[in-house]
Amino acid sequence: MTEDEINARANEKARNRKAAREKMLADKTKEKGLLIVHTGKGKGKSTAAFGLVFRALGNNMRVGVVQFVKGKWETGERVALEKFSDQVTIKAMGEGFTWDTQDRARDIAAAKGAWEMAKEMIDACRGPDRPYDMILLDELNIVLRYDYLPLDEVVAFLDKRPEMLHVIVTGRNAKPDLIEAADLVTEMTQVKHPFREQGVKAQLGVEF
Repeated sequence: MTEDEINARANEKARNRKAAREKMLADKTKEKGLLIVHTGKGKGKSTAAFGLVFRALGNNMRVGVVQFVKGKWETGERVALEKFSDQVTIKAMGEGFTWDTQDRARDIAAAKGAWEMAKEMIDACRGPDRPYDMILLDELNIVLRYDYLPLDEVVAFLDKRPEMLHVIVTGRNAKPDLIEAADLVTEMTQVKHPFREQGVKAQLGVEF
C-alpha cells in the first residue's frame, strides 16, 4: 500500500471510531455524585485522589478532606492545599500506621473520630447550600481492613450520601462490600518499586 492509501484507511477508521463514540455518548445524560474507590497494592491511590481534588478546585468546586492515617505527616499535598483555604477543608485525623502507634485502642479511637468528622462533612451537604462538592476519605480502607469501624455502617452511610456529592475512598485492601457499592473502582497494580527492589527510601515530592 502507498502512504496515501495507508493514511486514507487510517482516517476512515478514525471517522468510524468517532461516530461510534458519539453514538455512545448520546445515551449518557445522567448526572450524579460518584462513590469512587482507589485500592490495590501499587503506589498512587492517594496521589490519584488528590489529583481529582486539584481538578475539582480548578473547576471552582469545594472539597473536604479527611485523612484517616496520615495525620502526623507533613505532606506536600497538604501544604499545597492550604493555599486554597477558601475552597478546601482538610482534617488530618490519623496518628500514623498501626506499626507507628503500636496501640490498637488508640488507633480505633482515632478511626472513630475521623469517621465522625467524615459523617459530619457529608451530612452538611444534604441541604441546598452544601459546603462541599467532593469529599476525600483518605486511607479509610486501611481502618476498615483492621475492622476499626463497622463495615456495614460505613457502606450504608456512603450509599445514602447526597445525590450530587462525590466521595473518594483510598487505601489498599478495599472490602468487597465497598467495591460493590462504588460507582468507580480503580486498582493500582505494583510492577516495580524502588523501596523493595533498590533499597531507595521514600523520596520528597514523590512519596510525601
